[in-house]
Parts: sequence; structure tokens; C-alpha cells
Amino acid sequence: MAEAVTPTPLLKDELDIVIPTIRNLDFLEMWRPFFQQYHLIIVQDGDPAKTIKVPEGFDYELYNRNDINRILGPKASCISFKDSACRCFGYLVSKKKYVFTIDDDCFVATEPSGKKINALEQHIKNLLCPSTPFFFNTLYDPYRGGADFVRGYPFSLREGVPTAVSHGLWLNIPDYDAPTQLVKPLERNTRYVDAVMTIPKGTLFPMCGMNLAFNRELIGPAMYFGLMGDGQPIGRYDDMWAGWCTKVICDHLGLGVKTGLPYIYHSKASNPFVNLKKEYKGIYWQEELIPFFQSVALPKDCNTVQKCYIELSKQVRAKLSKVDDYFVKLADAMVTWIEAWDELNPSPADLSNGSSK
Repeated sequence: MAEAVTPTPLLKDELDIVIPTIRNLDFLEMWRPFFQQYHLIIVQDGDPAKTIKVPEGFDYELYNRNDINRILGPKASCISFKDSACRCFGYLVSKKKYVFTIDDDCFVATEPSGKKINALEQHIKNLLCPSTPFFFNTLYDPYRGGADFVRGYPFSLREGVPTAVSHGLWLNIPDYDAPTQLVKPLERNTRYVDAVMTIPKGTLFPMCGMNLAFNRELIGPAMYFGLMGDGQPIGRYDDMWAGWCTKVICDHLGLGVKTGLPYIYHSKASNPFVNLKKEYKGIYWQEELIPFFQSVALPKDCNTVQKCYIELSKQVRAKLSKVDDYFVKLADAMVTWIEAWDELNPSPADLSNGSSK
């Protein structure tokens, strides 16, 4: 009897899995069938003297704060400390085309049929499939099996655009802010919706970083999770900030963002009182931030993600500094982030010119 051949995972050599953590990564045992053949980048938050244990059999790099300081030097100031925003350091040092990031309290979810969900595989399918941001298809993703473009959909737009971001969802613990957690402490999400859709151009969304994948070559420099956590007046808005910046830049450059499948099982609700302390300024500030991002206009000569992000940092400084001085510091960090990105990820032109970056 012939031995069964295990199929090679999709994009095995083109994708990194980035995990921020402060604890041992026992949760990886559940993900072993789906993750084991991929490379992991683990960003250890908190005390660098603490030993983080990773289950045997995984291919991984582990970075702590000392490593971040050593690799980035003075530019390490742009990487948040004691906040899951530190995950974006993993995006910086990755050398792969795609990144999937997941939190360490996220487990394998199951479909209503009982089948375990390979979240990574679904993210890859989303990223390899075009998006349709310029005209909404009422059957959601027209490229999925059993669906198509509906009557009245312009043929000139059916080719779609490259997908830069795949935003997944969660069963069990919803991704709520602290006030909603406080008034709905027992609420759990049990609704599985079998759908993927493109978020339309000009529409912002609240991006959650716990179940997220993106094309690093297309949009990586915009995936900066801001200055959050220790020493900062705000937390838990790191993924929101990255989502708003990324969506504005995707809209400008003609790239797509998908949301919906895949689901993960979010196992642990964080403390709403602790969250409220981290979020309260963000809840207040977001009423100014959303109109700002809705009105952002990027010049035509901003034809790369880096140029877009630097321009966005200038507008943050000019307009949001009136909200709070924190945004001056954040604008500086945005520039530092791009400098660090370019230093660790030189373009082919830099290499051919003998750049010392």
C-alpha cells in the first residue's frame, strides 16, 4: 500500500506567521496541523529576561526587547513596549511576501458542520484572489465557488484589483471595546457567516490584529501599529490605527481589503476595567480621528506605500496635534518606522547602487 503523501502547504516558503506574546506558546499545539510547516516570528513583550517556551517541532525566530534595541538602535523607539503593538517588529524583520498574525489566546474554530477551520489557508485564498473595492457585488465575493458578478455589475471592473489585506473574524469572545464589554459581559458570538467581502473604497473599518493577514510587498510599510502601551497615553488602538492608515493608502493605490472568513476561536476576554484605562482617550479621540481619515487626500506623486505614509505623517502632525500633543510624537514615530523599514528592507535599486542601508 502506497504511503500517503502530505500536500505542501500553500505559500510554505513565502509566508511568515507573526505572534506577539508574554507567555509560553502552548496554544500552538492546537494549531500544529496548520502551522508546523511555516516559519514563525515570535515577538516577546515585557521582561526580556523571562524565558518563553515554544513547543518542539516548530521553525521559529524569537525576539525580545533586547533584540529590538540591538537591531534597530535609536529607531527602536518606534516599537511599542508592553503592548501587542510590538508585533509590527515581526513585520519589519520578515523577509517573506506574506504575513499572518495571530494572538496567543486564539484557538482553532469549527464550522457549523464540526469541521476544524484552517484559518491560515483561508487567509491565503483571500490574498491570492482579487478584490472589488470600486463597485459592491451583492453576492459578496464574486470569485468564490458558487458565486459570480450579478446583473448590472460593470464588465470593466470585473478583473478586480490585488488584495493587500485579509481581515478575519472571531467566534466566542467578540472584539468589543471596554464600555461594550462592561454592559455585555456574558455576550458571546456564536454566529458563523459563510461570507467574504471587499470593503468598498472610501469606507474605513475597525481592524482587529488578532486574526489578520496581508501582502507584505504590497502594503507592509503601512502596517505600523503605532506608539501604544508603556509610556503612552493610549492602548488597544494599535490595530485600529494601522487599519485606518492602511485603508486610506490602499484606496489611494488601488488595492483591496477583504473581511469575513476565516474565523478563529477567541478564548479569553480581557479585563474590561483594565481595557477602559487603556482605551478611554482613544474612545474620546476617535471622534476626531475618523473624520480626519475620512478627509485625507494623498497627492498623485505618492505612488509608493512609503511616500503615502510619510505624507500621512505630515497630515497627522498638522491636523491631529490640535487634538493632543501625543500625535506629534506619533507622527515622528511614523517617520522613524519608515526609516527602519527602508533600512532593513532595501529596495533592489538601493542594492544595485551599493547602498549601505
